[in-house]
Order: sequence, then C-alpha cells, then structure tokens
Amino acid sequence: MPDEPVTDVQPDLHTPYGSLPEGGTVRAITRWGTPVMHRAQQQVTSYDDALRALAADMVATMYAADGVGLAACQIGEDVAMFVFDCPDDEGRRTVGVVCNPVLTLPEGRERRLDDDDEGCLSFPGSFEPCPRPDWARVDGFGLDGEPVTFEGDGLLARCLQHETDHTLGTVFGDRLSAKSRKRLTKKHDAAAEDYPPTWPADESA
Repeated sequence: MPDEPVTDVQPDLHTPYGSLPEGGTVRAITRWGTPVMHRAQQQVTSYDDALRALAADMVATMYAADGVGLAACQIGEDVAMFVFDCPDDEGRRTVGVVCNPVLTLPEGRERRLDDDDEGCLSFPGSFEPCPRPDWARVDGFGLDGEPVTFEGDGLLARCLQHETDHTLGTVFGDRLSAKSRKRLTKKHDAAAEDYPPTWPADESA
C-alpha cells in the first residue's frame, strides 16, 4: 500500500514488538494479474532465518517504493505475511510484521465507513476511494512465532485491512465498482512508464 503525502511533522514511532528487520534486498514488486496475487497465501509454519530474511527484503522494498505496507505476495512469495510502517489518525507511526493475520472489524453501531482514497504498490500510480471500516485489529504472529496484535484507526486501519486482504488473495480493486475500477485502471495506465517492471529495484541500484 502506498504512502499518503508527507507532512512536515514527523509522527511518533510505536514499536510494540520491536523494530523492523533490516539489511534486506530491494526486489521488484509483483503486479496485479500475477497468479500469486489472486489466491490465498500459504500459512507460515516455520519461524526461521529464511522467514526473517524474507521480511527484511519486504521492508527494504516497501521503503524503496515509498509504501506504508507490503505483503509477501507483492514480491512474488506465497507466504501469508505482511510488514508495515504506518501512521494512525493522531499521527502515531506503528511498525510491525504479521504472519497468518486474522482481521477483526467493528460491527453494528460501532461500524463506520471511511471513504478515503486507496492505492496499491502492485498497481502503482493510481488511487480511488474505497470504503472501509475506520478501525481495524489484526492478530497473528511475529517473526519468532510470538502472538502479536495491532489495532488502530485512520490510515493504519486501512493498511491493516489492505495487507490482510493480500494474504487472502484479494486486491483492493476487487472491492471497487466497475466504474471505479475503470477509473483506477485509466490512471494506472497513464502512469505506467514511471513504474517499469523492475520497480523499485532498479531505482535502488
């Protein structure tokens, strides 16, 4: 999921389960239409060095693409995991890694929709309004297999929903009307030359 416009104020950083893994390699981002993007991802069963190395690559790629979240399938890996570094409505930035995420959303009177713009690093250069609940919680496991929970509002709520969707084989375009998806595709196509197939790996060399 791409970042929103940067403000002059640096948000507070919240690291409830430690900092994100470092030292990864920036990879090309996998695009919509690739089969791995449109099927449920394999559950994580081994919390080992290979998983940590994959997460480090995901973090490096997310930052190189100016994103606030990235799922493993977005670098072509069939693994139910995502990383994120995203602010909430109060500007507090939360970072984390979630394996095998389970999403909880408000119901009944507590459910309020946020109709802000949404984009996807795997369909770069385009945004469209996508209604989603304005609060979300994700439960899962960290890189050591320990239980983790993240929750929040604003862009963080949208990010948690967007990235969990990726682990289930859903892209946010699946949630749009035909008319909105047509507009999204037109914007994407107009920006295509700014995002070559190797992006963002080619820009980090």
